[in-house]
Amino acid sequence: MNRRRFLPFAAAPAFLRGQAQRPNVLMIAVDDWNDWIGALGGHPQVRTPNVDRLAARGVLFTDAHTACPLCNPSRSALMTGRRPSTSGVYDNDQPWRAAMPDAVTLPQHFRSNGYKALGGGKLFHHGKGYNDPRSWDEYFHWNPKAREEGMTDGYSFPPDPEPARPVTPMPSVSWRNFDWAPLDVPEQRMPDFKVSGWAATVLERKHDKPFFLAAGMFRPHIPWFVPKRYFDMYPLEEVIVPQVKEDDLADLPPVARQFALNEHSRHDLLVSTGNWKRAVQAYLACIAFSDAMIGRMLDALDAGPYRDNTIVCLWSDHGYHLGEKWHWHKQALWQRATHVPLIVQAPGVTRPATQCHRPVDLIHVYPTLADLAGLPAPAGVDGVSLRPLLHNPQSAWDRPAINTYLRGNHGIYTERYHYIRYHDGGEELYDRRQDPNEWVNLAAREEAREVKAALSRWLPGNAPDSPRARDLSFDAATVAWKPRAGKASNK
Repeated sequence: MNRRRFLPFAAAPAFLRGQAQRPNVLMIAVDDWNDWIGALGGHPQVRTPNVDRLAARGVLFTDAHTACPLCNPSRSALMTGRRPSTSGVYDNDQPWRAAMPDAVTLPQHFRSNGYKALGGGKLFHHGKGYNDPRSWDEYFHWNPKAREEGMTDGYSFPPDPEPARPVTPMPSVSWRNFDWAPLDVPEQRMPDFKVSGWAATVLERKHDKPFFLAAGMFRPHIPWFVPKRYFDMYPLEEVIVPQVKEDDLADLPPVARQFALNEHSRHDLLVSTGNWKRAVQAYLACIAFSDAMIGRMLDALDAGPYRDNTIVCLWSDHGYHLGEKWHWHKQALWQRATHVPLIVQAPGVTRPATQCHRPVDLIHVYPTLADLAGLPAPAGVDGVSLRPLLHNPQSAWDRPAINTYLRGNHGIYTERYHYIRYHDGGEELYDRRQDPNEWVNLAAREEAREVKAALSRWLPGNAPDSPRARDLSFDAATVAWKPRAGKASNK
């Protein structure tokens, strides 16, 4: 397959070149949010007026996918520009900085090029040692304990408001986080309200240098606890659940069935206990809440001094299953777990209400934002700038979207096909035009041989697993990971 030549990194947009200040950046990250936004039509009842208005102001990538359908490797990939297959960071318990001690992160690149880098909420994976002090001039911790202890945020644990736990126990399915309930608390107590409020104040005040501002919203990550009024937006008896094919797993290879039916993903139990509609309602409620928090930041941007020279980028770290393929959560390579919202508004580059239908993945966010700001091309990244597609969404684009879940399992998306190959050689192939629900696996058919051969050329390598946290020691004073005495590196 011939790869086209990509445009080199360019200076800042023409209308900004005469200004002393480069464009600012507002990057909004959301967690576990699949394509259930109004502008993507992912669910017929979803209400996302604020994300939709951002889509109406810039370019909505309708076929965007995560680099990995799991929090830590997805965020590590986006923030470093290195795929899991390059870094070896495949799982949540692999501290990314231990694997990439010399990586220059996205905010760090802006910071080293004259920007003030400000962050808050969930950007890197949460937990001690995953946030990165080198990347930020300032970091907002909604959690007082995190402010005391340093670069860690304890989302889904008190003081995040929650009822007595668990609320909805189901044997073999519920663990601490898979829980939901409406809260009788004001939204001001919610972590995402505090983070969005902090970001709003940053956008409203004057700055003496350009800023890179990143705000991470935690919902709709589990547990699904948000104020009751967001649940009330979706009356339970009216909730529409996803379509699920009764024998959808019958044509899947063994590894795929293992992913679908892991111990925390028992769709049959959610159905038999009457919790399917309740869970979908809770997910929709959390989306509505997160959308409202995004609206607070967009309102502040519009009311402040930087509306006309701020690049806005919104993304979700991965998608989410709510019963499709008899699966719940992420941790799979089907499109429900990989398809995400990606919106970019770049003054002087993008046109309002534009959609790009090319398949892309989030590994390209880092070089794209650097390009749009006129910064030097970052070194050692796997992605390329999406600027040609932002300027003209119909531009030629022969790269597929690529994602990885755990070592040796990869997905390839082109406009026509979705190909999955597992570490043991198991395969899936879907015709995306004829089978948008991915119900018919074509991989075993003779006529699929040439298609699979063409797509397999894009399969990435399989870097060795990076060290696990259990094999490392964490120094809180320096926020650094070191090999634990007596433990050999996985590499």
